[in-house]
Amino acid sequence: MQVLRLSRFLGWFSIALGLAELLGGRSLARQLGMQRHTNLIRAFGVREVANGAAILANPGSTPLLLARVAGDALDLAVLAGTRVYGPRERTNARWAIAAVAGVTLLDLLCAARLGTEDDDELPALPVYWD
Repeated sequence: MQVLRLSRFLGWFSIALGLAELLGGRSLARQLGMQRHTNLIRAFGVREVANGAAILANPGSTPLLLARVAGDALDLAVLAGTRVYGPRERTNARWAIAAVAGVTLLDLLCAARLGTEDDDELPALPVYWD
């Protein structure tokens, strides 16, 4: 079942992104021209790690993938709504918006696919094996 593999990938991706935001929040904020939002970026990192761990614990859960979509929407709102002054930072922010939008699409596709799967089929599968 490919959708569970995608779900697990998104869980691991969420953990990796969250750790990058937690450990490199200041550097990431500087690259995006958001120096005053370092703590917010780190808080987003905590959200990503928690959501990723929850997805890995239950990769067949549509609500957990929809929680990622909600987090992505929050990320996009902050990226789009923050005033960025330098040309390099504006370019980095645009790339970040494009990356988040792409991952949001994957999250939506995975959630939609999980929502259409036969519910009797998913619990019978072991958590980490197809």
